[in-house]
Amino acid sequence: MGLKRKDVLGLEELAAGEITLILDTAESMKDIITRTIKKVPALRGRTMLTLFYEPSTRTRTSFELAGKYLSADVTSIATATSSVTKGETLKDTVRNIEVMGTELVVMRHPAGGAPHFLAQRVKAAVVNAGDGMHEHPTQGLLDMLTIRQRKGGFKGLRVAIIGDIYHSRVARSDIWGLRKMGAEVVVAGPSTLLPPFAEELGVKASTRVEEALEGADVVNVLRLQLERQQKGLLPTLREYTRRWGVDRERLALAKRDALLMHPGPMNRGVEITTEVADGPHSVILDQVTNGVAVRMAILFLLLGGEAA
Repeated sequence: MGLKRKDVLGLEELAAGEITLILDTAESMKDIITRTIKKVPALRGRTMLTLFYEPSTRTRTSFELAGKYLSADVTSIATATSSVTKGETLKDTVRNIEVMGTELVVMRHPAGGAPHFLAQRVKAAVVNAGDGMHEHPTQGLLDMLTIRQRKGGFKGLRVAIIGDIYHSRVARSDIWGLRKMGAEVVVAGPSTLLPPFAEELGVKASTRVEEALEGADVVNVLRLQLERQQKGLLPTLREYTRRWGVDRERLALAKRDALLMHPGPMNRGVEITTEVADGPHSVILDQVTNGVAVRMAILFLLLGGEAA
């Protein structure tokens, strides 16, 4: 059974049942990743394109591996060396590729809503790999898969998201997805990095990291987006680390079996200490593996692949 939609653009629009379907499918896809020969013919003859207007390591690589593991034909465009540099519009870029036979486009774009704009104008399926400060649905799904594997479900869990909430598309997707599945979400960070609409999303916001960490089942530490900090939103990085960085002492406020997560890339020694990132609570590398499984599931469900 596939998804009853053409595109995956955000967790805000996905129903709880659709999220469960993706996570269940990802579980079976994870078995493929652990095989000696990581190749099944589920999407043989199907074509997909990765189109990234922003840098990416984990997301882009995992989408491309996901397609290859399912035997899809994968094409990648580096916008810095494409006709985009000559002034070609997003719509023209993808429509030209679409008439070559591409059936699915995975896109990351600095403008919020860009994948939605594209999805309304092409027949190909569109998967949002991150749009501006809006959403990063596959990151949200892989976070949820990681939590479900370790905690068995979501209802009753307290999930603390710490750091640069305002700029984080990961935080938005996590909030939409986790709350739909019954988890309580709290966020904490400097007042200048907290979204003014947090309460509208149904989450509690605090400027005290200790308050958010108290009794948490899951702690998701966000990257401090240094490239966005030229606006005077923080006094110094040292001050940020002192007041909001997650170290062993602060993590001890969470439950003894709490999970420690980070979407990457990490600024070690800024928002998180190495001791915590590599410690016994950390499931950060599990998140990376689950990212491939979730993206395999989405490609499989959208392109209507046969059972692997």
